[in-house]
Amino acid sequence: MYENKIDDIPVKAVLACVDTGEFDAEASVKELAELAATANAEVAGVVIQKKSAYDSATCMGAGRLQELQEQLESLGAELVIFDHELTGIQVRNIEDILGVRVIDRTTLILDIFAQRARTKEGKLQVELAQQKYRLPRLTGMGTALSRLGGGIGTRGPGETKLETDKRHIRKRISYLEAELEEMKKHRTFSRSRRKKDGVLCAAIVGYTNVGKSTLLNALTDAGVLAENKLFATLDITSRSIELPDGRSVMLIDTVGLISRLPHNLVEAFKSTLEEAAAADVILNVQDLSSPERKQQAEVTERLLDELGCSGIPRINVMNKSDIAIDIDTIFEDESTVLVSARKNYGFERLLSCISAKLPETARRMKLLVPYDKTSLIGKIRLDGKIFSEEYTENGTLIDALVDIRLVKESEVYMYN
Repeated sequence: MYENKIDDIPVKAVLACVDTGEFDAEASVKELAELAATANAEVAGVVIQKKSAYDSATCMGAGRLQELQEQLESLGAELVIFDHELTGIQVRNIEDILGVRVIDRTTLILDIFAQRARTKEGKLQVELAQQKYRLPRLTGMGTALSRLGGGIGTRGPGETKLETDKRHIRKRISYLEAELEEMKKHRTFSRSRRKKDGVLCAAIVGYTNVGKSTLLNALTDAGVLAENKLFATLDITSRSIELPDGRSVMLIDTVGLISRLPHNLVEAFKSTLEEAAAADVILNVQDLSSPERKQQAEVTERLLDELGCSGIPRINVMNKSDIAIDIDTIFEDESTVLVSARKNYGFERLLSCISAKLPETARRMKLLVPYDKTSLIGKIRLDGKIFSEEYTENGTLIDALVDIRLVKESEVYMYN
């Protein structure tokens, strides 16, 4: 686990941010507050400093750090969470000044991921991200990691311990990467097997906490954890559902996305997110009630493009339409659907849109097959599905899902 892990007992925390203009600081701090709450921290205050650039030693300026220290004392807070990635040196310097624990946005997200991962693969992915994040920061922490007094500067026992720690972490990273590579091979094999077997897949993607797991539960009774917290679900869940045209599609839930998602986490969870790149259609779930919906959608679209999903058909699933105030501004079409996962609203239209976006692998047909051509029914049954079968004086009347390879042969027996 990570050194700066937040304990299970709620701690009072103050959020700190340096606004250099590279992103919307207020929106980002609001999201950081949600992350803190998810990690079981109580946000007692916020300090934002407008600055043209980060201070290389302490991130914030000396005057604002003094203000932060006074706020910590008056609030009785024992943790500071910075809305940026901090170097090991910055963490050490800020902790020396403030006298409390200091963590950054990435450490916080890593901690939440560590709490939420349930499967072996999820846990390995989290640990890999933690170790990769920790490695370059060991040097900045200096002799603090040695638990020994150390000599002048960074020589002596501290440096020896530092090199030992680095070797241990590099060895652990190699082991984790090898384990995940084996799991990736298995996942790749499973995907190719699904393709070979003609299994259609729809990947459910979107920003964290937009209702992806709730949607999957409502559609399939999957029983996935669905909480009003960020990153409630990290591990992949797959469930099959029947579409209006009789075909089945595998719905695959994926890890939630977030703005400024740490690079190591994107890399670690790439094998999970690759499910979207291999899907036949992508369901981009959005929280219609969120003021940040458009920005969140942009983050999702950008990450999907990075994963090579640009050519895959997409459906914008506007969730939480039952509580949205600007629902009148959204116009439904073949790529946009209004739904409410909690109220089970809009599902019929969603499933119809999924059917329309999927490649035509089979067609539902009503056929009157002469008795001397019953071998066709056997072939249809083998690669498709028979919904009903009735024997008449002119032949067998069937309602069937016909594999695309048999459609032309079957068309001569179409029954109106």
